Amino acid sequence: MRQWTIDAFASGPFKGNPACVVEPFDAWPSDVWMQALAAENNQAETAFLLKTSDPARFGLRWFTPAREAPLCGHAYLASAHALFLEMGVDVPLLTFDTLSGPLTVRRDGEGLEMDFPADPPRQTSVPEGLAAALGVEPVEVWAGAYLIAVLQDEATVRGLTPDLSALRGIAGEATDGAGQTVVVAQADAGQPYRVVSRFFAPAAGIPEDPATGSAHCILMPLYGDKLDETVLKFHQAYPGRGGDLECENRGARVLLRGRGFTVAESRLRVEPA
Repeated sequence: MRQWTIDAFASGPFKGNPACVVEPFDAWPSDVWMQALAAENNQAETAFLLKTSDPARFGLRWFTPAREAPLCGHAYLASAHALFLEMGVDVPLLTFDTLSGPLTVRRDGEGLEMDFPADPPRQTSVPEGLAAALGVEPVEVWAGAYLIAVLQDEATVRGLTPDLSALRGIAGEATDGAGQTVVVAQADAGQPYRVVSRFFAPAAGIPEDPATGSAHCILMPLYGDKLDETVLKFHQAYPGRGGDLECENRGARVLLRGRGFTVAESRLRVEPA
């Protein structure tokens, strides 16, 4: 079977967030096998696709090196990129059946447009120990699927060196989730984006994620309200790579737009089990 490594939410190769996408299966392999391959790939996500009787519809599951994820934006984009551009699927709209429900994606010029459920966050008190774990006092803290720490400015976001071990437990308690934390601020004047962020997920086997689509299901409702905008450009400031997304608020849904770049094609020499 073929497998592709695709940089998603990228401005070019070796930018954005890499994901592995495996050629579609006729039947799901075992969870143990998929988890083992994801650990072997050691990327933030490995995406597994399942054929259906509809050429425009696929099952889709995502595994980090440590566990299955219910939603992964960059590997969602990478999966659509692989189907459209590597496997030549010629349909106007792809639908994926996922643990988060049906998700659709269509071509958008040179990029792709994905439709996600919105996750408007609730403001919460600053969890005990968060400032010490981050090394800086948050201006505000919000919680959705992930903990959102609003910081003073872009320089603070970019310069952050958190204690990941301490951060892991704090985020899990605050969100009833998996120890995943976003730090975010409004961008400096003159930048081509309006909001800058970083994402830390040590509990999922990902110390820092280069570009996280699912986090923007929280950030777009939050900053759409803060900036009174329905469309915003975001930059995820992972050192040395960085991810770029355009997001549109559609009420209960968020549209995410970005590009993918294939950097490798490989062939698996193990049989699915």
